[in-house]
Amino acid sequence: MTAKHGRGVFVREPQRLFRFGSDRYSLANRETGLTPFRLEAKKQGKVPRIDVLSITREVPPPDVAERLQVPADSESVVHRENHYFADDEPVQIVSTYLRWEEAEGTLLMQAKSGPNGIYGRLEELGHVMTRVRDEISARMPSPEEARVLDLLPGVPVLEVLHTSLDQNSEPFEVSRYVHRADQTGLLYELPVS
Repeated sequence: MTAKHGRGVFVREPQRLFRFGSDRYSLANRETGLTPFRLEAKKQGKVPRIDVLSITREVPPPDVAERLQVPADSESVVHRENHYFADDEPVQIVSTYLRWEEAEGTLLMQAKSGPNGIYGRLEELGHVMTRVRDEISARMPSPEEARVLDLLPGVPVLEVLHTSLDQNSEPFEVSRYVHRADQTGLLYELPVS
């Protein structure tokens, strides 16, 4: 149950929103024109919403600089900060990092980046996603993350550090997804070789 000041006490339904890791970036899904999150939410009968909080040029965090292969001591990235909602419930915070030299002056600097979101624009720049690397961990949220995600005390978050690799095995985008652990599921179905 969740108490909201001035509104009452509400029971939260434990309906998880699944992240379909193995096919969320597939070519078939890209044909819909929807971003991976919007498509996943719709497939699960939820209404998606993405609030773009900021798009800024920044010095990248060290782990992002390493994965994106950019300088860690200069404003070498564009940082897009988004909050994601399913049926108006906050479900994840996403920090996406792109190379400044590629994003400057493009739709990547706009909140509405067009069909297929930023991946559509990156593909137009020559980056066809052929492989991804997701590093998944669980941890307790920061006070700000707990506030944004409307977490009850003691609820952890799942963090996915995602790196997109193109047809030349070059990294071109790194995103840090912070998911509510009480309302998120990760589903990966992969071939075994």
